Amino acid sequence: MKMCAEVLAGILEEAGFTHIFGHPGEQILPLYEALRKSGLEHVLMRHEQGAVHAADGYARASGGPGVCVATGGPGALNLVMGVAAASTDSVPLIVMTGDLPRGGGPGRFQEVDLEAVFRPLTRMSMTPGSGDEASMMLADSISSLRRGLTGVIHINLPRDVLEEDACPPVGPSEVFRELSDMSRALELLGSARRPLILAGGGVIWGNAVGEFREFIENARIPVVTTYSARGVIPEDHPLCLGMTGTRGTPAANHAAGNCDVLLVLGARLSERTLAATGNPRVIHVNTDPSVLRGDVVLQMDVGDFLRELPELKGPEGWFKELAAYRRDNPPISELPPPGGGAFVTSAAVRGILDAAPDATIVNDAGSHTTWVTLHRRVLRERSLIFSGGFGPMGYGLPAAIGAKLADPSRDVIMIAGDGGFQMTIQELGTVAELELPITMCILNNKKLDVIRQWQEMNYGTSYSVELKNPDFIRLADAYGIGAERILRVEDVSGAVERALESGEPRLLEFMVEGEDIPLPGVRP
Repeated sequence: MKMCAEVLAGILEEAGFTHIFGHPGEQILPLYEALRKSGLEHVLMRHEQGAVHAADGYARASGGPGVCVATGGPGALNLVMGVAAASTDSVPLIVMTGDLPRGGGPGRFQEVDLEAVFRPLTRMSMTPGSGDEASMMLADSISSLRRGLTGVIHINLPRDVLEEDACPPVGPSEVFRELSDMSRALELLGSARRPLILAGGGVIWGNAVGEFREFIENARIPVVTTYSARGVIPEDHPLCLGMTGTRGTPAANHAAGNCDVLLVLGARLSERTLAATGNPRVIHVNTDPSVLRGDVVLQMDVGDFLRELPELKGPEGWFKELAAYRRDNPPISELPPPGGGAFVTSAAVRGILDAAPDATIVNDAGSHTTWVTLHRRVLRERSLIFSGGFGPMGYGLPAAIGAKLADPSRDVIMIAGDGGFQMTIQELGTVAELELPITMCILNNKKLDVIRQWQEMNYGTSYSVELKNPDFIRLADAYGIGAERILRVEDVSGAVERALESGEPRLLEFMVEGEDIPLPGVRP
């Protein structure tokens, strides 16, 4: 028999996990001792929020589940915001928290009902009552995520449970799939005169990108995507119209507004995604029954659905109509870069993106976020990473750490505003310790510019949005990270190219002017 903590580490290792992101503390110490003896690489983040964002970025970049760990009480509560962000985008994460030993009276030091805290934010929040139960919970969680279910699973581990003897589990449960409405789905698709496919992140989480592209090539049905699915078909492909909804491309929103049958593959159908959609018949395929909605719903993963489909052909006239509309209404990413010479955020962002067309871009929240969304042409899945459904400031730096560890062969560029960067700025220590060659781009306009814009629109003035920033160059130097300050738009591309060529961590500070973002126009 082994101690439960050792069994848990062994389950993770046997399942193929290589990295676990976390921060140690008293109640999770038995698991850390097991990690020390294991072959897993623990990535010591400087804050628990950084740990969950890093696991999130790792999952999005790898296409598989991420894992993070924290101690009980304050450590666990510091995960909450990042758990909400991952859950909103259905990112597969396993979150393990330590807790006080079972029993004892009320009012113990750092006591909080963690299962109650995490339950509304996760697919499942569980507290095992024994070591054997803990090992089964972890094995079942991994099995569920690997078989198509997505979202966050939280396992709360009392310290005395971690110290118990436990046996490795056998026979993790299967995930339910419902195929009963397939005939109705085929009937709707076969009768469509203006069919459209909406691809969501489930195409990636279901490991179905290859099958999806093959289906699209054969069926010749136009495609629009959610933010998280951008790149599942390259955005320069003739059948790809780009992202739909808020911030969607003109062609994607025109297609969504005029299609008669919408085949939704692995998307949540949020209000932002549906912002431009008309009134089509909807076929919705998703592993999560709680999000299914439409005329035909199928609880199954995208890969299973595509394998069940017979050969289909989309109407050629509809494809030609959309192709012509796209030519006349190209996305901003295909237009010339903004001119005028002013060193504003949009110009800096375009220069960064043009200098690194093949890099993985990790985006933080701020005024720059809109410009990255509009100016990036995404040609590869998992290459534009951002917590789009929740949009927390501070996501970028730790998520970039996770993305780089997930795929060290890819250049990783983080883009953040001066406000967002400071929310998790302590993770510069993790970058420096691991010597991760991430290019960190800070758009410094010395203010919270989106909030400034909204305040002026609503109240005619702004309040409490000006920032007195540190010297980011000297701060980077204190961590042993090379840094450069860029003052002119014509110097942007060269600075990015030098940073990438260095093969080292680099911080680039772009001294940009404030700039209003364009308000979303979702109708064609």
